[in-house]
Amino acid sequence: MEQFKSITLLITHYNRSQSLERLLKSFAAQEIVFGDIVVSDDGSKPEQVGYLKTIEKQYGFRLITVPKNAGLGNNINKGQDAVKTPYTLYVQEDFDPKPGYAEHLKDALDIMDERQDIDMVRFYAYFKYPYLKPFRKGFSEMIFKIWYPGYRKFHVYSDHPHLRRSTFFEKFGRYPEGIKGDKTEFTMAKSFLKNKGKAMIYEDVKGLFDQVNSADEPSTMTRSDLRQSSNFFISLVRAFYRNVKHTADLILFKPHKPGGK
Repeated sequence: MEQFKSITLLITHYNRSQSLERLLKSFAAQEIVFGDIVVSDDGSKPEQVGYLKTIEKQYGFRLITVPKNAGLGNNINKGQDAVKTPYTLYVQEDFDPKPGYAEHLKDALDIMDERQDIDMVRFYAYFKYPYLKPFRKGFSEMIFKIWYPGYRKFHVYSDHPHLRRSTFFEKFGRYPEGIKGDKTEFTMAKSFLKNKGKAMIYEDVKGLFDQVNSADEPSTMTRSDLRQSSNFFISLVRAFYRNVKHTADLILFKPHKPGGK
């Protein structure tokens, strides 16, 4: 059994109770014990919330709900507000930790205890970050310079599974509310860079978590066909456009005021 008393597992949830239970079972099977578990629900259907209440005691989590859907920003904000431990392990409900994850979580916690300048340690990504400085045990520091080529340099922050300090809002502000999920995430990414955030990532970006979107509970995030196109010309134009646009956005971006609750 691995106990992480200084970490709260924060899970955001929306209408995918079976996926959430699978995630909790995965941690339980690996005998990973947290100081606390918070499930922040974004106004799911009554039957979904009802099911969560039936397993709340079994898995020892605190369920925080709202009467109706208020978006990703609100869901993360109210979940983070409920955290009382020094560290937060943030995981969306459709991710599962792979066997042996406890060792890597311990390594990440040791890094954050040692390196007070590191604001978060990431455990998953869709692509390998292009500018890395190896640290130890498979973790590398993500290096951002605005003049580095390519748009992928802007993705230092992500809402994919990561360990962060629970004082996150004090430095980077709260998540914006009332906008689409992808815009919520990228606004926080810009705030993270503007406020000189530092992050590390496990270099085997898909080696620690699986993202599981079953036919019964598919992803609730949708994107346009143009953004997902694999056409080489479209991809090239899109990459150039993103680099120019993200650079301008970051230069002009005024971070939302940092603060807690």
